[in-house]
Amino acid sequence: MGLLTIGTFAKASRLSPKALRLYDELGLLTPARVDPVTGYRLYAPEQLDQARLIAWLRRLGMPLARIQRICTLEAGPAAREIRAFWAHVEADTAARRDLATFLIDHLTWKDPAMPPTAKPLGIRYAALSDTGLVRESNQDTAYAGSRLLAIADGFGSAGAPASAAAVAALKRLEAGGIPAGNLLNVLEDAVDQAKQAVHGVARTGSSAEEAGTTLTAMLWTGSQLALVHIGDSRVYLLRGHELFQITHDHTVVQSMVDDGRLSPEEAASHPQRSLLIRALGHGADATPDIRLQDAQPHDRYLLCSDGLSTVAAIDEIRRVLSEISEPEHAVRQLVALANDSGGPDNVSCVVADVVELQQ
Repeated sequence: MGLLTIGTFAKASRLSPKALRLYDELGLLTPARVDPVTGYRLYAPEQLDQARLIAWLRRLGMPLARIQRICTLEAGPAAREIRAFWAHVEADTAARRDLATFLIDHLTWKDPAMPPTAKPLGIRYAALSDTGLVRESNQDTAYAGSRLLAIADGFGSAGAPASAAAVAALKRLEAGGIPAGNLLNVLEDAVDQAKQAVHGVARTGSSAEEAGTTLTAMLWTGSQLALVHIGDSRVYLLRGHELFQITHDHTVVQSMVDDGRLSPEEAASHPQRSLLIRALGHGADATPDIRLQDAQPHDRYLLCSDGLSTVAAIDEIRRVLSEISEPEHAVRQLVALANDSGGPDNVSCVVADVVELQQ
């Protein structure tokens, strides 16, 4: 078979002539020959496979620069690159889905007060932070109040003041009086203030890279908990007899699991499992996950640093949360659980129960 005209090649590849001209200009799909007199582009039949791949990748919404890179790879690496791209798309879609849910809740939630037939809800809570058995100092900060629950896990030489500054910046949310329709903006402003507070700590040190922290917090609105999450501290929900992790770790290893390059079992013992891709600190991506969590009576929430979640078995965490009724006793037992497992890191826990208030 001889060379194909641009029209014939466009039909066979499912790419328009306009797209083919653009890809030629970008060096993505260069014609086999350009007629020196007419300027017509002519393509070889063996170029169809690459053209069809480009067409399908464009249908996925992949940027041209990334397609250009994939076209230089062998089949195996190209497949892994596509898998990584799609995992990123799904993560981005999930984040936007959470935001859409948040906005829908606010647009339909005209009155934040509980319906008159429902019993009013409140929370009872406790927080505890411990240095552990190996570290010389505690860089975690744990806080629990009538509206705000927060965990921050500092890192770097100024990690302790960084985590304390981040949580302190959120404590103004305890004042209450936030209109339901303004909750999203208030939370974003609070995260921005926490970020500025951490940067302020960094500026007092010898290097701007010496302070950083994770930040995971929940704000009680009266019938819901608004979640803000950056980093690898976690929130678990015990509802009935089931324990659910409702946050997503912002770590390199978790992204490798999302991409299909690691199994969850391999991730648990990976040497880089604590390497963050989101945090509050110099040069870090501080984009928070923000969502609303509907509360039900008897729900129990656990906020914890990775000093617990990476050390203690999830079945043991579930057992403590299920068997110990008082939040103060529960946080003590969870810290003891981490230390009984070697206590290699600082450990911090907040336990909060959703309870029916007496009228």
